[in-house]
Amino acid sequence: MGARITIRRPDEAELQRLGIEHWPIWSKGPSIFPWSYDTRETSYIVEGRVIVTPDGGEPLEIGVGDLASFPAGLSCTWDIREPLRKHYHID
Repeated sequence: MGARITIRRPDEAELQRLGIEHWPIWSKGPSIFPWSYDTRETSYIVEGRVIVTPDGGEPLEIGVGDLASFPAGLSCTWDIREPLRKHYHID
């Protein structure tokens, strides 16, 4: 598999530098669905928990306080375990 999902926990200074509070918000209740990324997306989780499994890869848990980067061309399955709310930025 080529590009990978990256997950990290930014501090408050980085959140402010990125301007995350100005990014759009997306939310969704518990559900399982396939998803593909045409462009790179960065998401900051403010509520909930999701397990993202790249096609042919290992599941990754993403939760509150995580900043996740999803590369263009990624196909995966989202398994939202707790109602999710995230800020997101599409490159």
